Amino acid sequence: MKYCKRCVMPDTRPGIQFDEEGICYPCRNYERRAQVKWDDRWRELEELADRYRGSNGNYYDCIITASSGKDSHYQTYIFKEKLGMNPLLVSVDNVSWTETGRMNWDNIRNRFGVDAHMISLNPQTCRKMFRKAFEKIGAPTWYFDLAIYAYPLQTAIKLNIPLIIYGENTNYERGGALSKETYSALGQINNDVVKPVPWEEWLDDEITIKDAQPGIYPTPEEIRQAKLEPIFLSYFVPWSSYENWQFARSVGFKDLDDTGEWHREGFSQQYDQIDTIGYLTHTWMKFLKFGHWITTDYCSLDIREGRMTREEAVKLVNEEEYKLDRKMLKDFTNFCGYAEEEFWQIAEKFANTDIVEKRDGIWRLKEPCR
Repeated sequence: MKYCKRCVMPDTRPGIQFDEEGICYPCRNYERRAQVKWDDRWRELEELADRYRGSNGNYYDCIITASSGKDSHYQTYIFKEKLGMNPLLVSVDNVSWTETGRMNWDNIRNRFGVDAHMISLNPQTCRKMFRKAFEKIGAPTWYFDLAIYAYPLQTAIKLNIPLIIYGENTNYERGGALSKETYSALGQINNDVVKPVPWEEWLDDEITIKDAQPGIYPTPEEIRQAKLEPIFLSYFVPWSSYENWQFARSVGFKDLDDTGEWHREGFSQQYDQIDTIGYLTHTWMKFLKFGHWITTDYCSLDIREGRMTREEAVKLVNEEEYKLDRKMLKDFTNFCGYAEEEFWQIAEKFANTDIVEKRDGIWRLKEPCR
């Protein structure tokens, strides 16, 4: 594994690229922010809002794809209070919740005074799909993640609300296949979060296409006819997960340290993706496959934004990155119906033994981050 010379992102991250100086493109993208005319981009956003505000009469002006998280608090603030829009929050219910997450979901709706539409996926279908996707591709939340992308677009088409708000362009900000900066989120489904597995490979006597409707992504023709305009807010404002957290706390958001509910092992922070428990077991699989996951992501962001040195980040990655939180794993195995031994038998099939190895019963990097 080779690491970016500025942050701690490895070259094993799918879609990542380093330049001739050994710097990853998300670091270079962050540098380019200094040349962006943010006032001009904000005016573009205001003009976009002006086009859609009131276009549905007294109905909703836009959809915000939301969770109970810090970024959703910030997105809702921007569109409801700064731009004077009437948004509908659209969300996919978690298969399990933290109490902190439930409090934050109540907070976002009460603090900003917004309507919210949340779909709860059929737990039987969800459980079957978690198991199928885990055993087949090592990505258990494939169906859940697809629903997160597909269902807001389905809702936008059915309710005739063309403007759809997403937060961060993950590939551009953190690394991935879609490295071009764009305000449009039309191509987001190709960002490699959801692997392009055709539905035919999942369907059988237990799961029919009717069972999986929230995960059916609209066709290009359906999107064109509905004139959907999904956008990334991160194109129009200097996006920062850390600053969004600070803002969200100022309007009532609580993180796991604030509530004392849970201190997650393997994390350098306790404020991101805190509304659910077992879901991030899926994300931990990145460590087995690619030798990194959430600590690398956040340490790299902290380095770029000047809150951490590379030396501090290297130490954290080596100390924390490999850990799979016990509470997280237990919640995941309970939902899926696995014994812990079964989980490890399946997970270890996807381990990239060129970069990770099992030492004293624990999967670790073969070579430490440097």
